[in-house]
Amino acid sequence: MKKWWPVSIILILLGLACTIIYLSTINRIDKDGKDIVTEQIELTFIRNLGNEAFNQAYEEIIAAFEAKHPHIKINMQSMYWGHEYELRLRTELVAGNHPDIMAIDSPNLALYANAGFLLSIDSYMKEEGYIEDIPKGLLNGLTYNDEIYLMPIVEPSIALFYNMNLFRENGIPFPSNDPDNPLSWDEVLEKARKINNPEKGVVGIDPSQGFGGGEGPAYFKLPILWQFGAEVLSPDATTAEGFLNSKEALQALQFYQDLYQKHHVAAVDLPPYAFETDKLAMTVLGSWHVEELKKYPGFILGEDFGIAPLPKAKFQVAPNGGWALGIPSKTSYPDEAWEFVKFATGKEGSRIFVEITGDLPARLSVAQEFPKLNEYPQNIFIKQGQDHSKNRSVTPAYPVISEAIKVLFEDVGKNGKDVKVAANEAVEKINNSLKELNTP
Repeated sequence: MKKWWPVSIILILLGLACTIIYLSTINRIDKDGKDIVTEQIELTFIRNLGNEAFNQAYEEIIAAFEAKHPHIKINMQSMYWGHEYELRLRTELVAGNHPDIMAIDSPNLALYANAGFLLSIDSYMKEEGYIEDIPKGLLNGLTYNDEIYLMPIVEPSIALFYNMNLFRENGIPFPSNDPDNPLSWDEVLEKARKINNPEKGVVGIDPSQGFGGGEGPAYFKLPILWQFGAEVLSPDATTAEGFLNSKEALQALQFYQDLYQKHHVAAVDLPPYAFETDKLAMTVLGSWHVEELKKYPGFILGEDFGIAPLPKAKFQVAPNGGWALGIPSKTSYPDEAWEFVKFATGKEGSRIFVEITGDLPARLSVAQEFPKLNEYPQNIFIKQGQDHSKNRSVTPAYPVISEAIKVLFEDVGKNGKDVKVAANEAVEKINNSLKELNTP
């Protein structure tokens, strides 16, 4: 004999089942506090590959985000950060293979935004991004056509690193550690000449990270132009004529060339670990190099090497801008992508990144939470970033500018080309690119 369930119990069980199904699909709340029903989604996040700590920081940020947003899974894909990354990313975007979140080196912002590949996050930022917590100079470098497109987690900077052992051996006083009291480039040259010793293989100065590839040359070398009062482009970003070949630019380029070709205190080729093995007296390095140098056996901050503010000429200037997160314009999940960008670049994500990497946060409030960031040597980088930093040009032509700067400094420093000739060639390259952009 069959046993029939009472209709009331069946209805209750069906109701419970529907409730469970419903609750399992409630994943977020809208601006009015109402539940929004959505299915489990997966966001593809493409970023630049970094060192071990950098990669670990991203893994932990994602784990923390997914714990708070169980309906969103982040599928992170990492690629080498040089030209290969930019080439692959642009190739994927042109082919229509759009990720949901992507890391972009901020000076390339205008290229992606102008091509329609980036979603403006201006409204998100103004509503939920706590803009007042970000230095204005940094925010300007994340803005194109008066709209914000990117947000960084950290904000690196560069400074003068000096080998204390070589300074002691030559009876030379250490530079000041005061962020507002940098050496002048003339003072750097004087110290370099006293320490430079070809017979012992000792080089006085590596002024801007040699002659590498990628974005490094522009990041490390543009400040030299700025410090002498030069600019790459006109204020309206329409021409390099009269700017990159101005008398101030030529003065900067001549000083740089003389370090290699006249005074011979800089060398095109350096042995591995020259700075750590007392073969290089001074070098310009990034804030991210501090922890890396500490790992070299027997090379101790405060005993073997020190850090001073970036040298100045007429002006004290350091570069700002770096890797930042953006949202592709054709993502199917802009709100969810913003939730991740907001988390990763917000206070919680920034704290995670700083704790693991020792890098410098882009947010002022997070910097204040870490006492060591207000002490030597991190205070040098923080103060430079807040008071003396400058953006690279925000223009769709920036990749051409970056390459032109790289070649320009190679020509004058490495190859000894006449600085005016080299500068005019760089101006022509940049102006041709600007002309193409403005041609219908």
